[in-house]
Amino acid sequence: MNNPTMATVFNGLLRNGVGAPILLIIMLAMMVVPLPPLMLDMFFTFNIALSLMVLMVTVYSMRPLDFGVFPTVLLVATLLRLALNVASTRVVLLHGHTGPGAAGRVIEAFGEFVIGGNYAVGLVVFLILVIINFVVVTKGAGRVSEVSARFTLDAMPGKQMAIDADLNAGLISQEEARQRREDVAREADFYGAMDGASKFVRGDAIAGILILLINIIGGLSVGVGQHGLSFAAAMHNYVLLTIGDGLVAQIPSLVLSTATAIIVTRVSSSQDMGRQVMQQVFDHPNALAVTAGVLGLLGVIPGMPNLAFLTLALLAGGGAWWIRQRAQRQPEEAVAEPAPEENADQRELSWDDVAPVDVIGLEVGYRLISLVDRNQGGVLMERIKGVRKKLSQELGFLVPPVHIRDNLDLSPNSYRITLLGVPAGEAEIYPDRELAINPGQVFGTVAGIATTDPAFGLEAFWIEPAHHEEAQTLGYTVVDASTVVATHLSSLLQEHAHRLLGHEEVQKLLDNLARTAPRLVEDLVPKALPLGVVVKVLQNLLRERIPVRDIRTIAETLAEHAGQTQDADKLTAAVRVALGRSIVQHINGMDPVLPVITLDPALEQLLLQSMQNAVEGTLGLEPGLAEQMHGALMQQAQQQEAQGQPAVLLVSPPLRPWMARLFRHSIPSLNVLAYDEIPDNRQIRILSTVGQQQEQGELAVAAAS
Repeated sequence: MNNPTMATVFNGLLRNGVGAPILLIIMLAMMVVPLPPLMLDMFFTFNIALSLMVLMVTVYSMRPLDFGVFPTVLLVATLLRLALNVASTRVVLLHGHTGPGAAGRVIEAFGEFVIGGNYAVGLVVFLILVIINFVVVTKGAGRVSEVSARFTLDAMPGKQMAIDADLNAGLISQEEARQRREDVAREADFYGAMDGASKFVRGDAIAGILILLINIIGGLSVGVGQHGLSFAAAMHNYVLLTIGDGLVAQIPSLVLSTATAIIVTRVSSSQDMGRQVMQQVFDHPNALAVTAGVLGLLGVIPGMPNLAFLTLALLAGGGAWWIRQRAQRQPEEAVAEPAPEENADQRELSWDDVAPVDVIGLEVGYRLISLVDRNQGGVLMERIKGVRKKLSQELGFLVPPVHIRDNLDLSPNSYRITLLGVPAGEAEIYPDRELAINPGQVFGTVAGIATTDPAFGLEAFWIEPAHHEEAQTLGYTVVDASTVVATHLSSLLQEHAHRLLGHEEVQKLLDNLARTAPRLVEDLVPKALPLGVVVKVLQNLLRERIPVRDIRTIAETLAEHAGQTQDADKLTAAVRVALGRSIVQHINGMDPVLPVITLDPALEQLLLQSMQNAVEGTLGLEPGLAEQMHGALMQQAQQQEAQGQPAVLLVSPPLRPWMARLFRHSIPSLNVLAYDEIPDNRQIRILSTVGQQQEQGELAVAAAS
């Protein structure tokens, strides 16, 4: 059986989540438990390696968020370095009188080799490193972190709105939008954490200076007072050890400070920093050529280091020539490349070449682009998002995104709304004007361009914004151009909601229902009914403007009647009875009395006989009789609408589907209900009866007593 390697054990600790706690315990132990010189050498070497590794990761990261754990790593590295300072200080003060090698080979090497054994030189080098770290790198990185955190937080609302706009326009999916929102939140958290983490580096630089002074004073006191060394010997031993210790800690600190500055000044890109520098700095031959010329002039001046200047001038000039030659070759290669592209165009067609039809589309003329362009102050995207949200809540299913595009075939001020690729509505608007709509009673006229409200067909005028208050005072309803488009879109989507609901949307509804009623969905589809029948029933409900929010009641009713019939129309009638309370409440509110219009029993019997004698439940009705029925019902519906009451035609259940189809478009305000759809807690009041006068052979409306 093989023994586990150190790497295997380390990976296992990381996977189990105990690596970080163990590292923190080790750092705390270093501050308390005395370490031998060999362990100090290992930890100092590890500290240098860690700082270099962090620097390389920041250089090769494509964007700052790729190294999102950097603030935590910076804190841990700073604590490790301070713990090493405490451990080395203990060793220096205890054994410094024995010589420069008392604290390990690493500190001795930095004290003897790096500064040549001269503690005066060491002090100067240490102070220079501290000034570079504290005054230049750390201070600049801290300021950049602070500004980046502030700007990132200020930009969050705009970024969130841009994501919502892209999602609303169908440019991205729900998953992509969720990922982008997470990236925005992570970016704000990262720069906020970096703003605080930069203070660690600043505090570490200050701590390095204080530790150096404390170690020198403490070492001299211990060496002279306790070990009887001369002042010169104590200075040589303890100051060299202190300087070596300070340099061993300060160099990794400078490396981490540089990494901090690099990561907070990075701009997100698809390339690492090395490629960005090569592409953005050395891809300009003119800059290199001018540099070569200046260096060449300096190189020929007597007394200057001619060899160094002329060598760099030749290198810069050669680099400029090479970059210019490469730039000239690229267009030739680009011209020679279309041949394979032509071959690609001649490839066999596939399903990828068939563009899908937009479920909901909005095409705008070029003068209306400002309405949808957020950079130009357009608010139409937000209005459309609000329309989708409102309709989704009212109808009970997610309304598909609206794909917006410009269409040069339209007139400049026109827009067109399409459903499943077929135009459903079109109008002309003026983005620099407002629409004053006559709601039915106004007290004067306004100056403007006469038109018709595209959503409801009301009389309206396009007025100048300066006349806004005047039009409102006269009783007009004044809206801007974006609201006109959004209202028109909302009206069309409500009218054609049944076309927006397909198999995918119904499956989503059932999946959501399965979370709370899994048994019901399992028994319904596909055991009792195929999905297509359920889709047809829901489409029938939406066609008659009945929301499908109460999907649980709908599913229970379908499961109950699925054993009796598979006919979608009959199942729709059963569901309408189950939804009777919500249907009547939507029509008449909380009023316990429902005013209705009825058919004369003789006329109703005639219609039922015609249906029984016809094929597939249709009516073989004379055109004249249908026209007379339409006129009588139209007259009564207009009277009810003028009185502010709903127009409801109450008929027998077999007649209801046919009557609803007959008058759905010609009398849109008429609600056709069956007797069994009236809930028990509602009373009906018959306003009038549409009957048949045998003597005249025509229909008449008789007011109920």
